[in-house]
Amino acid sequence: MMDWLGQYEPKKVTAEEAVGVLKSGYRIFVTGNCSVPQTVMEALNQRAPELENLSLIQVLTIGKADYVKPELVPHLRVNSLFISANVREAVNDGRADFTPVFLSEIPSLFKSGQLPLDVSLIQVSPPDKYGYCSYGVEVGVTKTAAESSKIVIAEVNPNMPRTLGDSFIHVSKLDYVVEVDYALPEVHMAVSSPEQEAIANHLAAMIPDGATLQMGIGGIPDAVLKKLQNHKHLGVHTELFSDGVVDLVEAGVITNERKTFHPGKIIAGFMLGTQRLYEFVDDNPIVELHPTEYINDPFNIAKNDRMVSINSAIQVDLTGQVCADSIGPRFYSGVGGQVDFVRGAARSKGGMPIIAFPSTAKNGEISRIVPTLTPGSGVITSRNDVHYIATEYGVADLYGRTIRERARSLIEIAHPKFRAELAETAEELYHVPKFFVPEMPTE
Repeated sequence: MMDWLGQYEPKKVTAEEAVGVLKSGYRIFVTGNCSVPQTVMEALNQRAPELENLSLIQVLTIGKADYVKPELVPHLRVNSLFISANVREAVNDGRADFTPVFLSEIPSLFKSGQLPLDVSLIQVSPPDKYGYCSYGVEVGVTKTAAESSKIVIAEVNPNMPRTLGDSFIHVSKLDYVVEVDYALPEVHMAVSSPEQEAIANHLAAMIPDGATLQMGIGGIPDAVLKKLQNHKHLGVHTELFSDGVVDLVEAGVITNERKTFHPGKIIAGFMLGTQRLYEFVDDNPIVELHPTEYINDPFNIAKNDRMVSINSAIQVDLTGQVCADSIGPRFYSGVGGQVDFVRGAARSKGGMPIIAFPSTAKNGEISRIVPTLTPGSGVITSRNDVHYIATEYGVADLYGRTIRERARSLIEIAHPKFRAELAETAEELYHVPKFFVPEMPTE
């Protein structure tokens, strides 16, 4: 059982020694979310000016991103496959790149050699008695990236929970080990706005007992989770989850017993949460983490009966096109798993793909429901895929509806102060007969 120690001990190095193996022109993957290997990344920032043309591949990272500082651009350039807040400015200023791709298909870029990787920087739990380390809170994209890299540099952190599932790497597969001991970053549940609370009420009323849920993190998902305390036999199949899921497991609401795919298990790719969540998932057999190509495969998602997916949008036009990755031509986030889950839930028996968002932005100054998308906006979920659209004013079912029917339904859930203008444009663009949309009573 302990034979692996003979392989493990010689691989232990300092972070500086580990990044010393990097060469100019290398393409480097860094694991993301709350699993960023902080000590190694600091060493990389110091090492990068000695090299040229390094490419750093990432998805979503939490925390500071000194590696996108302007002075590092000739040496190290980020290519983000989903834009997190810490690299958004760099991408839009041209100091970093963005590659649009479905979350389910990112691993195949690495595995196929379309986006070959020289090095993966990962963070794992200490090895168990058999020599297996768990990828912990981020398995999704990281496992396949590490398996596709020529060199694997791993931070081994005793604070990384040992998550179960398809979530392990043996010490024989690690080339360099940097032992660290620091607490993982925490992401706390959002404080929901009144609009998000109203949306959550609509969605909670739609979700049937026995449903399997996909929802991310943020004001709307967190608010929805809090509204489900009286539901029964819910399950989870999601790309990520947070502390709100723990509340529902402890309340006996999430049992996963009626799931038709992986019954009895919470199935996910990664998690964002607090120390409470990390302690909950540690060696917990109810939780299984798997690579993203498995979690986000629409065909796997569809194996869950009553699959309910909840995702967000920046804008939706009157035909049902959903923009969720940019504000006009200015990139904001990425494709993520929205389309994977919209398509999976649509094919699920009794499934419901939902796009939910507050009806306005900029403190009520602009409507998120618009006649046409802002020029330069990217369409994430096409009007052919869209089903339910929800705002604080209600839920519009667009699937199988004509353009005129869609426009009318969307106007009815737009903010009252924009409805007349939207109706006028709908008549002009889509031949929607003028109709009376009652304004919401003022308090």
